[in-house]
Parts: sequence; C-alpha cells; structure tokens
Amino acid sequence: MDPELEAFVPLFPPADLTDPFTARKSFAELAARMPAPDTSGMEIEDRTVAADPDVPVRIYRPHLAQGAIVWLHGGGFVMGDVDTEHPWAARLADGSGAVVISVGYRLAPEHRFPAALDDAYAVLEWTAEHAAELGVDPERIAVGGHSAGGGLAAAVALRARDRQGPAIRFQLLNQPGLDDRLETWSARNFTDTPWLNRGKLAAAWRHYLGDTPASPATSPYAAPARATDLSGLPPAYVATAELCPNRDEDIAYALRLLQAGVPVELHQWPGTFHGSQAIMSAEVSQRQIAELGDTLRRALAE
Repeated sequence: MDPELEAFVPLFPPADLTDPFTARKSFAELAARMPAPDTSGMEIEDRTVAADPDVPVRIYRPHLAQGAIVWLHGGGFVMGDVDTEHPWAARLADGSGAVVISVGYRLAPEHRFPAALDDAYAVLEWTAEHAAELGVDPERIAVGGHSAGGGLAAAVALRARDRQGPAIRFQLLNQPGLDDRLETWSARNFTDTPWLNRGKLAAAWRHYLGDTPASPATSPYAAPARATDLSGLPPAYVATAELCPNRDEDIAYALRLLQAGVPVELHQWPGTFHGSQAIMSAEVSQRQIAELGDTLRRALAE
C-alpha cells in the first residue's frame, strides 16, 4: 500500500454494512469531515426532477460550461446522498468545467433494484430535455460515478442503448461495482482491505438485490458485468484501485468493452484501496481526483 495512504487507514470506519442505518450515519460523518471544496467559480442549485417518485438533484454549474454529467454517488447502494457527495461533485465540476448533476437516488434495502437505476435514468432523460436550460450542448452529456454509483452509471448506459434513449457522450466509471457474483480473484481474496472488503461488498449486493443468492437470471441492468453484448456503448474511462474487491471485474469489463469496439481508457492505481481518493491530503488521492476532472473535460470537448 502507498505509505501515505496507509497512515490514514485507522481513521476509516469499519467495513461493515450489517446495519445500513448505522452505516449511513458513519458515512455522513466521514463526508462532513472532508475539507470544504472551493465553489466560488460555479453556481449550485438544489432541484427536484419530476419522476415517479420525484428525484432530488444538486446541480453544479461552472461558468462557460459546454457539457454535463449525470453523477451518481457511491455507498454500496445503501449509503450516501447529494450532501455526502458534495465535496466530490464540486471538485469534479471545478476540474472538468462541466455541469455536474448529482443524483440523490433511492437507497437499498428500503428501495431495491431497479429503484436507483430508475431514478438515475429519469435524471438522464431530464438532463437531455433541459439541456438548453442548463446551458449545455445536448450532444455533450456523460454519465459517471464512484463505486456503486459507477455501476449504476454503466447500467444507465446499457439501458439508454437498449431503449434508444438519450445520447450519452461518455462513461466515467471510478472503481465501479459491476458484478454481484463475486467470483473474481480480487473479490474472493480481498477480505480485509480498508473501507471495502468481500464481506461488505456481499452485504451491499444483498441489500440491493434481496437476500437470495446470485442467480444467472440477475439483470445486467443490476450488474452490468452480466451483459452479454457491450457493443454500441459510449466511450469509457475505468479507474481501479489495486487493493479493491472490484478491481478484477472492472478490468475485465474494460477489456470486454474494448473487444466490443468501445474506446476505453483504463487506469489501475497501484498502492491504493477503494475510496482512497477521499484522503485529500495524500498526493495520489489528489491525482486521482484531478484525473477524473481532466478526463471528463477532454471527453466533452472532443
């Protein structure tokens, strides 16, 4: 592990999702301790997207933005909201120059699949319909997210392709959760890694999909790694952490995208663990966040 990151490991809460409500409280407390982002160069607005039910969003508008991204927070499908995501969404808007629409999707286990996906897709449709109001080019709309949010973003791209829905310019997938089967080497062997380990990941999928074991019938819109056809999807950036249970499924997904003819940039961050970009004072964490912004800026400018 990167020595700078290792020093912070004792500060992370236990990797446990047995009690979702306690986990949410710990997650919110952790996010509240993050350094406040500089938002002087953007407008921030809380809105509600009309859907069934309505979806809360927080919109970050940098000056002279050309494109937008529908951004989905992490938290194992169980934790997080637009408040916990505020430090990262603001930094992404600042680093990319894009309008960031941060989505407060419904959480499991109260709201299992496909609730979160339905919310995310409704916001994508709303963004495309309101591009002029947002001041962005409707041909420059991306989807993206961290962790579970990255998996949701990949699922949104699959649904948009299959439904011939809004055009998606790019997928920005940071350590995405893509496969409920937990059969890869990293998913089987990373049982004591910081923040996210096999046990916590298994609990997250149970909360999202229900208590039944993984089934071949699980929808690819729930676990995008199960999709048999990845052709025709938007170009993607996939970032993985070396000490993350999601690592191998993410690398495999990136390779399958390439084999399906989809342009992909894959960055495997050595010495890092899942969520380590949250450690703002670590140099490698700062580079991870900066790269997300730079990548999105390039993707929406081309």
